[in-house]
Amino acid sequence: MRVTFHGVRGSTPCHGDEIRRYGGNTSCVSVDVPGHDPVLFDLGTGLRYFGRTQPQDGTFRATALLTHLHWDHTQGLPFFTPLLHAGAELDVYAPAQEDGRSVAEVFESTIRPPLFPIALSQFPGTIRFHDLADGELHVGGMRILARPVPHVGATLGYRLEWGGASIAYVSDHQQPYDGGFRVSDPALELVEGADLLIHDSQYTAAEFAVKFDWGHCTVDYAVWLATHARVRRLALFHHDPTRDDAAIDALAECATRAGRLGGVDVVVAREGLSLDVPASRHR
Repeated sequence: MRVTFHGVRGSTPCHGDEIRRYGGNTSCVSVDVPGHDPVLFDLGTGLRYFGRTQPQDGTFRATALLTHLHWDHTQGLPFFTPLLHAGAELDVYAPAQEDGRSVAEVFESTIRPPLFPIALSQFPGTIRFHDLADGELHVGGMRILARPVPHVGATLGYRLEWGGASIAYVSDHQQPYDGGFRVSDPALELVEGADLLIHDSQYTAAEFAVKFDWGHCTVDYAVWLATHARVRRLALFHHDPTRDDAAIDALAECATRAGRLGGVDVVVAREGLSLDVPASRHR
């Protein structure tokens, strides 16, 4: 499988020379599995750039797995150009909402005038929304596990398995308020032994002390979890919009050293980065 990062920021898109290397678009990751249509993790503003690489003739097909419905994970959908062509199809899975609304109702209420020039139903392509809870689904030959992850509001993490390889995607993950290193059983089930873990790394320890209940975690926590769960490779993700390239470099240097001590290969997600995920080996 090949994983490509199209947006790696959390909270809000950002722009400037100081973030040029890592990029400023929000969460969107594609997975290319041989013989399958693309799978997308989240639909942030990075989705627009993924869309530019896809068919624009109505033949586009894909599955999207949304962790939750915050803006930074959904803003790219109305700017996804393959859907401007009749025949294109996108299946969107997202967590069932705590207020009883369906995922379709949430999107239909926000992508419409006056918040957007046209209604979602006016797009020529077809979008099918699916409410998802704690469970499992199969897309072609892929097994996808969805589990609840602590954040702010209904949130899921995902594990995608195919051909003996596994990818875990936990983009927004609330660290225990006291800053401790503990993990819920459902989240651990997602990441245990994964070949690639894409994980929230929004805060430093000092930032977390102030924003301890904002739904995210520290870089240290992401490395601890990867080591604790015997992950092969960790991709630090969901970078804070205030974090410039030099600051990310410094965090990456420390995280790489710490990961090496625990047997984990640590990389930092940036726009345009592609990673191949081979089948698991005994560790």
